[in-house]
Amino acid sequence: MYAIVIGCGRAGAEIASRMCDQGHAVVVIDRDRGAFQRLADSFSGTTIVGHAIDEDCLVSAGIERADAVIATTYGDNSNLIAVQLARKRFNVKRAIARVKDSVRASTFARLGFETIPSTTIVGDAFEQALGWEPHPPDGPAENGS
Repeated sequence: MYAIVIGCGRAGAEIASRMCDQGHAVVVIDRDRGAFQRLADSFSGTTIVGHAIDEDCLVSAGIERADAVIATTYGDNSNLIAVQLARKRFNVKRAIARVKDSVRASTFARLGFETIPSTTIVGDAFEQALGWEPHPPDGPAENGS
């Protein structure tokens, strides 16, 4: 698989490093050159200093041949714009955005975009660890807290 990971924070670096370890070709884009220090020593992919929604940057990353674009920046809006651009402009089949705002995540999921609602996933993990019943997807759990 040829994948472009946008954002080299903790999540992006982890995903990119894991993908390389699995033998996939990976390009990581981040605005901060120093962010690439988060990548595992075993990372064998390519790094590009640039912006997630700059078409020239995406083209230089090889988006025309990408099997997947994974947007993991700290900004929900940047992630959502990046995956929309990847799907609509460059016809990338798998474009996945990390989204912290659960309302945005469900709205974009209803529009057909793949999202990873990180805040919801972490909340669910804590509920499970505490032995609580999972809350319905549209509202917070009522656990007396």
